[in-house]
Amino acid sequence: MHKKAERLKKMKPVAVGNLTEEQQAKLPPGQTLTEKFPILHEGEVPHYDMSEWTLRVFGEVEEERTFTYEDILALPTVTVNTDIHCVTRWSKFDTVWEGILFRDFIAGLRIKPDAKYVMFHADPDYDTNVPIEDLLRDDVLLAYRFNGEPLTDKHGWPLRTVVPHRYFWKSAKWLRGIEFMKEDRPGFWERNGFHNEADPFKEERFSGEALDIPEDEWTRKEFD
Repeated sequence: MHKKAERLKKMKPVAVGNLTEEQQAKLPPGQTLTEKFPILHEGEVPHYDMSEWTLRVFGEVEEERTFTYEDILALPTVTVNTDIHCVTRWSKFDTVWEGILFRDFIAGLRIKPDAKYVMFHADPDYDTNVPIEDLLRDDVLLAYRFNGEPLTDKHGWPLRTVVPHRYFWKSAKWLRGIEFMKEDRPGFWERNGFHNEADPFKEERFSGEALDIPEDEWTRKEFD
């Protein structure tokens, strides 16, 4: 059992610093604004032979499909400017992502009517769950570019999800599978003490009792 949730609850506060009124309004409670892009993940960074890379779509669909990277790049592309928020208490404003809107991606799929949830499967052995309704916004992406450049390996190349209105563990790096489900079930961090919904403005960080203790683990991590 991973102890990250318990460890985060015990960390010391980080000063927010001087923010404008606009920044204060945009910053969720308990978060620290940073211009850095901290690198946090479980396991080793995967490396791919792109001639063999695929994205599998399965579960509550009329027909399973497998996409190559060329298939993904051929889909309609959008650019989204959005704020992101990590459960380790950093937020980064005005990040720019390029990719496919999730709602556009599923428009080409035959999803069964009783599919209500999605499990995103990613390397290495990672998964996270999100309601389909939560993924139909105009800022939820399957992303392959960040700030005008291809994603770096450490930030999820060749493909990741971006679900910016949830804590960033819901935005899976190194995406390899999209499973449509009738019923919800917890993903990796949701099974290990993190909140199922992960709304940063409600501080839905951990399962069980709500604790509003800031932490500073991210300041000691690698970052871009």
